[in-house]
Amino acid sequence: MFDGQDMTPPTLEIRNVTKTYSVKQGLMGKRKPLTAVRDVSLSLRKGEVLGLVGESGCGKSTLAKILLGLEAPTSGQVLVDGQALGGQNRLELARRIQPIFQDPYSSLNPRKSIADIISLPLRIHGIGDAASQQKAVRDMLDVVGLPARVMNSYPSQMSGGQRQRVAIARALIMKPEVVICDEPTSALDVSVQSQILNLLGELRREFGLTYLFISHNLAVVEHLATRVAVMYLGRIVEETNTGDLFDASAHPYTQALLKSVLTPEPGLGVPDTQLGMAYPNPIDPPSGCAFHPRCPRATDLCKQRAPRPVPMRDGHVECHLHDPETPMFERS
Repeated sequence: MFDGQDMTPPTLEIRNVTKTYSVKQGLMGKRKPLTAVRDVSLSLRKGEVLGLVGESGCGKSTLAKILLGLEAPTSGQVLVDGQALGGQNRLELARRIQPIFQDPYSSLNPRKSIADIISLPLRIHGIGDAASQQKAVRDMLDVVGLPARVMNSYPSQMSGGQRQRVAIARALIMKPEVVICDEPTSALDVSVQSQILNLLGELRREFGLTYLFISHNLAVVEHLATRVAVMYLGRIVEETNTGDLFDASAHPYTQALLKSVLTPEPGLGVPDTQLGMAYPNPIDPPSGCAFHPRCPRATDLCKQRAPRPVPMRDGHVECHLHDPETPMFERS
């Protein structure tokens, strides 16, 4: 995970993380294991934006909870600046990693004023007195493009875009190193999404932030991410820089996701990804490559053996079609 020319540890690193739940099916059913995240390794350098994409249920939000310390991995490690997450104080972790969630209304306490919501992290950590905390709130409201007069307002009195700006202000008031953005624009109107994305980009440059940006929308990820990791059934099946992924994606699943992005060109209609509607059951995953039942290029080998990560360009892909050790007749 370390660059040979840069021995500085990544700001955030995930090493072979697996998360398995015990799930009961039906009233009288037996418990079965559900592996939401399967042996995932990722790293984020300071200032990067890693876009994590995939369909609903692929494990993106579970991974976010692990990174925030809300869930413990079944196995593997999460490291911040080279230090294991489990060994860090919970309050210290909150100083360094903050979340921005999908729904700004449900993530904000409706009974608290905007000033109380944004200043809460400062009060929990005992930073400053009441006067300095109020000043910090006013300064942060200005940073996210909200007037100081909203300090005494409540979430219900604000629009969706304004509420998300409040959530961003709350996340940044502790000056964290990493921000986990879990679908931060999907609950907003399209007209407001671009404003929030532009704001996140400006804040990243101004404060030197590192983002993990989770989304199912590749068009949104293309706008903000410097690298992209594509997740399918708990695995990272492709990871590379944003330009390479959008110009020459390697994995058939990534290619299908890219085909699903709506185009403004008139007359083309809704695109057909040719994936069908059936997402595999994570309790009973397919044999071999998990994507093979939906893959138009699957071979008998794909049904029998899981692919290994193959280095490609500035990343890797998990696909037999790109593995030089796969016999040529299986790659055709």
